[in-house]
Parts: sequence; C-alpha cells; structure tokens
Amino acid sequence: MSNLPFSYTLRRSQRAVKVRIIVTADKVEVVAPIKVPERRIQQFVQDKQQWIIQALAKTAERSRHHQSLRPAVYSDGATIPYLGNSYHLTVRPSKLKKIKIELADGFLAHVPEAWLEKEHSEDVKAALTLWMKKQAVLHVQQLVNRHAVKNRLFPRTVSIKTQKSRWGSCGIHNDIHINWLLIMAPPEVLEYVVVHELCHIQVRNHSAQFWNLVGEHLPDYQNQRRWLKQHGGNLMRG
Repeated sequence: MSNLPFSYTLRRSQRAVKVRIIVTADKVEVVAPIKVPERRIQQFVQDKQQWIIQALAKTAERSRHHQSLRPAVYSDGATIPYLGNSYHLTVRPSKLKKIKIELADGFLAHVPEAWLEKEHSEDVKAALTLWMKKQAVLHVQQLVNRHAVKNRLFPRTVSIKTQKSRWGSCGIHNDIHINWLLIMAPPEVLEYVVVHELCHIQVRNHSAQFWNLVGEHLPDYQNQRRWLKQHGGNLMRG
C-alpha cells in the first residue's frame, strides 16, 4: 500500500493456510494462500503496520550488534562459524595453483604463494563457501537417510541452495531444497530443517498433524525452532 512506511513483497503459497508476515534484515515478505483476495492482504498488512515497523527496527539492531562478529577480511586469524562452533582461520603459502581448505583444530587455507602478494580475502571466502556447500551436501544426505525410512518420507531429489529468506522447501513433486548456510548452525538445527521439509512430503501444511509428525522424528524440535528465531537473521546474512 502506498501509505505504508515500508515496502513488501507478496508470495502466494499453496501450502499456506493463513496470511503471515516474514520480516528479515533487508525485506518484508507477506505469504498468503492462493485464494485470499489482495484487498484482505493489504488490510492485514495495514493492521500489522506497527508490529512490522518494530520488527524491522529489531532486525536492524541485531544486524548492527552482530556485524563485528563476522570477519571483516578472510585472512590469518579470522573467526569462521561451522556446525555451531567458531574456528580460527590460518592462511599458509602453498605450491598449489588454487586455494585448498582443510579443517582440523581450525580452518587452514592453503593459498598459492603468488596470491599472497595481492588481496586474497574474497578468494579465501569463496573457497570456504564452496567447501561448506560440499559439506552441507554430505550432512543433509546423511540426515535424509536417517529420517526418510520412518513414515516413508522419501524425497524425489535433495539439493543445497543459496536462499535469501528461506531455510528449506519441499516442492509439489517432493523435491527437497535446503539452505547451505545451515551448515554454520548447530547440527541439531540443520537436522530440524531437514526433518521439517521431509514431513511436508506427507503433510503439506503446518497443521497439528504436521507438527505431531515432526515431533515423532524430533521430540525436542521446539528448541531448534527457537534457535532459528533468535539467531536465524544473523545466520541468513552469512
């Protein structure tokens, strides 16, 4: 609506049972069922205006608070999050032609000797990102194998995606997509998102039946939901 002090995007969803609002650091998204008239959606956003403004202010404050926790540059001594822990990064010269990433007590980046003479922070960041995406593939597939047999929740495909506002999704043909950034969260949180999307194979909405199914797989799933609500915004910013 033109008189709102913020803009928002509208996403129609077949799985949605009611209109809901998602506020992240850089946008406001309204998710609505297919058949809800747009005028009702506009009125809903208008009624929730004050709540949205407060939520935007909170996410902005969290962003400022956590900004210093992210590496300014990906160089020797930087702190890298992975599977819920923080690891120091060590950069070493190498005879290799491209960067190689290893993890032991900390992250070790083997950087070609010639590259050390130039600014290589973005190259190290790209190599770390690729390494983490590969790890995400392995971890997600292990979790799918662990949970799919129970209740016959078999996806057609499983893939790792870069998603700006979603942790995961389950398509109409049971294709599961998981946000790779979850590899930086505690393992239990990644497991919860994988189970969440697997359960949508059987129940397409977020009804009591759906949450009961999630609970069969993860009795303490509420703890992981709370973690995402508290820390997800910072994680989503990578």
